[in-house]
Amino acid sequence: MKAKIQALAKNIKSEVITNRRHLHQNPELSFQEYNTVKFVSEKLQEMGIDLQESKAETGLVALIKGKNPEKKVIALRADMDALPIIEQNEVDYKSQNEGVMHACGHDVHTASLLGAAKILNELKEEFEGTVKLIFQPGEEQLPGGASLMIKDGALQNPNPEAIIGQHVMPLIPVGKVGFRAGMYMASCDELHITVKGKGGHGALPELTIDPIVISANMIVSLQQIVSRGAPPKIPCVLTFGDIHGHGATNVIPDEVKIQGTFRTMNEEWRAEAHERMVKMATGIVEGMGGTVEFEIRKGYPYLENDEQLTHKNRARAVDYLGEENIVDLDIWLGAEDFSYYTQEMKACFYRLGTRNESKGIVSAVHTPTFDIDEDALEIGAGFMAYLAIQELTEN
Repeated sequence: MKAKIQALAKNIKSEVITNRRHLHQNPELSFQEYNTVKFVSEKLQEMGIDLQESKAETGLVALIKGKNPEKKVIALRADMDALPIIEQNEVDYKSQNEGVMHACGHDVHTASLLGAAKILNELKEEFEGTVKLIFQPGEEQLPGGASLMIKDGALQNPNPEAIIGQHVMPLIPVGKVGFRAGMYMASCDELHITVKGKGGHGALPELTIDPIVISANMIVSLQQIVSRGAPPKIPCVLTFGDIHGHGATNVIPDEVKIQGTFRTMNEEWRAEAHERMVKMATGIVEGMGGTVEFEIRKGYPYLENDEQLTHKNRARAVDYLGEENIVDLDIWLGAEDFSYYTQEMKACFYRLGTRNESKGIVSAVHTPTFDIDEDALEIGAGFMAYLAIQELTEN
């Protein structure tokens, strides 16, 4: 079976590359993936794959039924949305939608899953069970397309026993894949804070309530939530990346707006930290004469890979690619809405290497020069199909 899958992956490589380039040229922002999902739907229909009803408006679920389709069901997932970034790559498949770019590799994920679907559909008489294909919108934007897909019943009728997802990783060379069992990625919450004081002339601070100074004290103090409050064994980060006072060299403004992110890997501590942040900020700001509005927009939960499933998939990767091409990953404080699936069932989220220094393909995700070595697409399609069949056929 492995040899068959590898041969099929090699045969359809050019098609997968063509699909990826089409998606890269025509990116759409989160929850606006109307043309993308239409393209995916058309490709699946060309393969003769059964489509279920649309989910979350711009999401899609499809089924590949092998023999005895009720025996076991597993799911494969890809996200489809792009980012509001102006692409700087000078390539034939450069984004044609100005200001929108597939800078996080979701074009790779979608094209790879379409490729895996073609392989699985070709081999459906050779395995038992059903593969559920989940093409979801809005991974890059709260509340996360995964949460909406789940609410819309994407994990029902039929209910999969496990779900597998992959994500590009420009830190890993092409030809390799990476795994981490257990705790892997962080929860992600947005912090939106307004500190209000009383503005005035910079030379007369005694007549003002300076929100700049108040904000500075608050920001520094809030870091103690992490350094003194968080249990040392729980990864945790608090970052403020946007501060606007709209004053001048000699003008103290009336208010300061601050935005940040809070990330951790424990849901109980996450809830406690939320309460501590609001309480501490309120006490500091009011103690200095101001008022504060502190909004926490709760984002994705932390992502935990099922230990058993991930260890099995790592072993399958050794069989498919060789031990020398397997990378053991460290925890990652980035966030991913695949985490919602991990809260519902056994799940494995692994990394697909896309880096090639000899070709100058080294840029990080979420940058205007991000690109991949397209040799990764042969692995992206074939390996995902291999994992699906291995999971279905294992007793």
